[in-house]
Amino acid sequence: MAQSGAHDEGMNIDDQRATFAGFLTATVWTSAHVIQAVALLTLAFAIGLGWWAGVGAYIAIGVATAFLFKMGGSWWAAQVAQWVLLILGGLIVPALTGMMG
Repeated sequence: MAQSGAHDEGMNIDDQRATFAGFLTATVWTSAHVIQAVALLTLAFAIGLGWWAGVGAYIAIGVATAFLFKMGGSWWAAQVAQWVLLILGGLIVPALTGMMG
């Protein structure tokens, strides 16, 4: 038997919609980062095209995701921070390994 009055009061589902929207946003963020990481590591190490090809793919996927899903400023801030770290890593690690070898 259905609950009495469950639909009579005009249920407010705004909280449910906000929760679902947050879930979808988190899913897009997580999926995009996993795809970016797999592309970077595949191009840089598995295929052997080098670090810079992987970083280029990482950046291209980040930009495509931003425009495709109309991501906000927090997406761009996170992406730019990651790009800077990846570029610095690509410059620093070879210099350090050259000194040690």
